[in-house]
Amino acid sequence: MSSLPALADYEAFHAWRADTSRWLPIALDIAHSHGLRPTAPHVFATGTNLVIGLGDDELILKLFPPILRGQFVSERASLRQLRGQLSIPIPEILFEGERDGWPYLIITRLHGVVGSEVWPRLPEDQKERVLAQIGAAIAEVQRAPLGELANIEPQWDRFISRQIEGCHARHERLGMSEKFLDGFDDILRDAATLIPLDKPPVILTGEYIPENFLLSQQGTGWRLSGLFDFGDVMTGWGEYDLLGPSAFMAAGNPRRMRSLFEGFGYAPADINPAMKRRLMALMLLHRASDPVRHICIEDWQGRAGNLSELQDLVWPV
Repeated sequence: MSSLPALADYEAFHAWRADTSRWLPIALDIAHSHGLRPTAPHVFATGTNLVIGLGDDELILKLFPPILRGQFVSERASLRQLRGQLSIPIPEILFEGERDGWPYLIITRLHGVVGSEVWPRLPEDQKERVLAQIGAAIAEVQRAPLGELANIEPQWDRFISRQIEGCHARHERLGMSEKFLDGFDDILRDAATLIPLDKPPVILTGEYIPENFLLSQQGTGWRLSGLFDFGDVMTGWGEYDLLGPSAFMAAGNPRRMRSLFEGFGYAPADINPAMKRRLMALMLLHRASDPVRHICIEDWQGRAGNLSELQDLVWPV
C-alpha cells in the first residue's frame, strides 16, 4: 500500500487527485480499517477535498490534504456542535482518524438531490418556497450555541480587517469593471462602521449555495432536505450568510429576495439603504467573492452604473 504524499499547495493537490489510482486504494483501506466493506465506491469529482461514497454502506469518506487541515477542523467541530440542533438533516460523524498526515472523516450520507441539479428548472413559486426554507435554515444554524466553534479561526474582526486590506486588488485582478472599482474606497471606508465587529457572533458557513444543500420532492413540490459541507465555517455577523443565496439564487428577483429574508426573520422594513450598503460591503469582502462570475442577474454590469445602483439591483426589496 503506497502512502499519501506531502503536497506543497492546492495546485499540486488538484493535479495529483486527477489520477484516482494514486489514492482510491488508500481510501478503501481506510474504510476497511473501520470494518467497512464498500462494494461500489463512488468518487465525487467536485469538491475541495477527496470525497468518496462508500457504496452500499450509505457513508461518505472525506479525506483532507494536510494543506487543508483547517477545513477538517472546521467540518468536524461544526458537525459535532450542530448535531441535534437543527430540523434539517446534516451528516453525522461515525469515524475519524488520520493517514500519513491526512485527517479524514467517515460520515453518514444524506438523501436528496444536490440543489444545483434541480434549482434551474424549479417553477417560480417553488424557488420562493425553497428560498424561504433556506432563510429559516440559516437562522436556525445561527441560533445554535457556538461551543468549540467560538475559537475557530479566523476571528471575525481580524477576518474583516484582512479582507478590507486586500479587497480592491482582489477585485481588480478578477476583472471588476472600473466603474465599480471607483466606489471601492468609499464602501471600504464605510465598512468599518457598517459591519458590526463587537456583536455576539453566530455560526457562519459562508456557503448556502445550491452545490451545498439537498432537495427532495414531496408530492408536486420540492423542499430543502439536507445541508452539507461545513469546511469553511467561522463565526461572525449573521448577514454574511445571506450573500450566497442572494447572488446565486434570488438573482435580483424581489419576490425571491423577500422569501429569503422573511425566512431568515427580517421584515421588509428591515431592508433599508444602510442594510443594503452593509450587504454590498459584505459581498465584496466575502472570502469567495467574485461578483463578475457569481451574480446571477442577466446583464447586471450593463444595468448598474456604480456600486450604489448594483446594491439596489441585487437587493431590490
